[in-house]
Amino acid sequence: MHSLKDPVKITESSERATEERVVEQIFEAVVDQRLQPGTKLSEAALCEAFDVGRMHVRRALLILASREVVEIISNRGAYIASPTEKQSRDVFEARLAVEPSVVKLAVERANAEDLIRLEKHLKKEHAAHDNDNRHEAIRLSGSFHILLAEIANNDVMIRTVKELVARSSLIISVYGAPGVSSCRDDDHTDLLEAFRKQNIDLAESLMHAHLNKILDHINLNAPANDSVDFVSLFSKG
Repeated sequence: MHSLKDPVKITESSERATEERVVEQIFEAVVDQRLQPGTKLSEAALCEAFDVGRMHVRRALLILASREVVEIISNRGAYIASPTEKQSRDVFEARLAVEPSVVKLAVERANAEDLIRLEKHLKKEHAAHDNDNRHEAIRLSGSFHILLAEIANNDVMIRTVKELVARSSLIISVYGAPGVSSCRDDDHTDLLEAFRKQNIDLAESLMHAHLNKILDHINLNAPANDSVDFVSLFSKG
């Protein structure tokens, strides 16, 4: 009887972790709008930036394509998706259907430690806005919504909200009015108050109004922005 772990399973687990790292970092760059719609994702550049093999990059891009964050075009390569007007409306319809329910569950299930997590997160959001740190403010804004799903303690909701937040960042990049880049942290502060009061109905109402406010600042009839053609932001050099 062998006491050692199966080397094949260890290798498979390691490879999945490598691919997930690439997926998560590209996701993060989309969420904080460092990667714009239309950006070409060169396999060679990504291999160098992440110090991984081409197969890992290809698998990561396929995962992102399945989530509609990346578009793979035959004989041309992979690009950060440029959402259409229809796709954009669908994303916000989905957010309006999902996230009020997420926040209801989160308020129901939140404990004292969760409230502390929210408070710490909002302090970081306020600081980013006060310091005009746009990228950090965008990143924290999106991750606030993901944090709510984590507090709701529902893995399907976490995965869904992460994808919707990433795709919303693409939509705002393409269709957002000048100066619109992220949620305002005062809306998030109001949501925190609903948590403190354990007011489920208020939290649901606030989330619905919050998402509609974001949608009101998006012109879905506007032409898409010019594409960006670089991936050097991942380089460790």
